[in-house]
Amino acid sequence: MMSGASVRQVAWRITLRLAWPALAAALLILFVRAIESFEVPALLGLPVGIEVFTSSIYTAVHRYPSQVGLASAYAVALLVITTIGVYLVSRLSSRGSKYATMTGKGFRPRQIDLGGWRWLTSALFAIYFGLIVVLPFLVLLWSSFQRFYTVPSREALQNLTLDPYRFIFSYPDLASTVWNSLMLSLGSATIVMLVTSVICWIVVKTRMRGRWMLDNIASLPMVFPGIVLGLSIMIFYLNVDIGIYGTIWIMFLAYVTRFMPYGLRYNTTSMLQIHAELEESAAMCGASWTTTFRRIVLPLLKPGLVAGWIYVMIVSIRELSTSILLYSPDTRVVSIVIWELWENGQYVELSALGVMFILALFGLVLTARWVGRRYGIKD
Repeated sequence: MMSGASVRQVAWRITLRLAWPALAAALLILFVRAIESFEVPALLGLPVGIEVFTSSIYTAVHRYPSQVGLASAYAVALLVITTIGVYLVSRLSSRGSKYATMTGKGFRPRQIDLGGWRWLTSALFAIYFGLIVVLPFLVLLWSSFQRFYTVPSREALQNLTLDPYRFIFSYPDLASTVWNSLMLSLGSATIVMLVTSVICWIVVKTRMRGRWMLDNIASLPMVFPGIVLGLSIMIFYLNVDIGIYGTIWIMFLAYVTRFMPYGLRYNTTSMLQIHAELEESAAMCGASWTTTFRRIVLPLLKPGLVAGWIYVMIVSIRELSTSILLYSPDTRVVSIVIWELWENGQYVELSALGVMFILALFGLVLTARWVGRRYGIKD
């Protein structure tokens, strides 16, 4: 801008190019999450005969007799599609120094004034938020206060009741179900982010031979739909008995495996921004690798670590496609209870649980953000 460039020129020629790894990683995550989604296609598509890859896999497995070969063919097709995306992002990671923005020199970010465009931008975000978040939640809230689902109207106001919430609070083993969900989500998010931070350092910051293979191995679970991963783990531990089948540990293993690639994407984006000169300065002062990683790399990774931790926590606490094949009566989670209510046609009770679930997740996110600010991590 000091050289006379406009805001548009700066955004196009500098900002977007520096942000390309983050944009590519986000695009990959959204693409894979969409193509491997099971819950929405199963709930809305299967009843009316609309199938996608994941619902076709579910249908093939649950046919009688089960068509495991057909399900495997669908899984291989998904493997080919998503492997291409993982490979392209890994190529970006290998050129990490081009995107470094945190160096030993002083730097202070600043806000950009959008001028008159701020009103249009605000309106677009408000409309998007209303259609995607507010209206669906209001419909869910309305249904949760009905004896049976009815379209919102003045006449239906006479049927308002708290019975659905009473049913949920008296649901068998509700406390243990919530506890299982919390332990699995918090534990898997913590392990995933810590392990992937070390993997990202090896892939991005070292010249170790074969490091690309480590990146691809850690990213490999991304190409498998959750229901296929759950089926594979179930069959494997049925034949290799080490005492975890039917326990919460097999679900914990599945969660860590399933969400490892997402932690890897968040940590890779942050690691690309840390210039090697910071670690070189620490090494010149006699710091060991452990000291450098703990006192320099991890503190600079905090924004990415916290953002990834929150994301992994949220997606794991509502994970269904993997859990549905691995849970037992003692290891049920909230998503399984929601599925059971749907299958039983208890829609108003499902709405009540959904409202409570959304509010609980919202509270967890606010708590995590508060902890981040408490320890100096800014948005």
